[in-house]
Amino acid sequence: METHSRPNWDRYFLDLCEAVAKRATCDRGRSGCVIVKDKRIMTTGYVGAPMGLPHCDEAGHDMRKVFDINGNVTQHCVRTLHAEQNAIIQAARFGISLEGATLFCKMTPCRTCAMMIINAGIKRVVCEKRYHVDGDTIDMFKQACIELTIVNNEFEKYDKQ
Repeated sequence: METHSRPNWDRYFLDLCEAVAKRATCDRGRSGCVIVKDKRIMTTGYVGAPMGLPHCDEAGHDMRKVFDINGNVTQHCVRTLHAEQNAIIQAARFGISLEGATLFCKMTPCRTCAMMIINAGIKRVVCEKRYHVDGDTIDMFKQACIELTIVNNEFEKYDKQ
């Protein structure tokens, strides 16, 4: 008889991120986010266009050239908000304090999301993998005393559209 192995809390909430990500509307970054406080879900978010605006799945990507910190040019879809942004916005819309919460996400948050996480009062971030330009995020989290746990030290791979 096979024994059941209960996941620890981090794995449980990371698995829920995968379920939330199924609602994402941009195939370049189908990500989900779950924000938790005292082992209770406060809010969730996924990658998607602002309410009422067309999604990538409907209208295609809105690709823009972006320069990284090394001067390299990469292509990014700017039609959508990130999962972390949507989760924080949902908390704000419904009056949910995120002070002291833990944020679970697919990869280390981008620089902009990291700044929002800091200002929202979130104290811990748990990621499945790394984002390819996460140096600023890691530095800011250290300075802001935010605990960062990266489960798998691999970098998330993107489709080069």
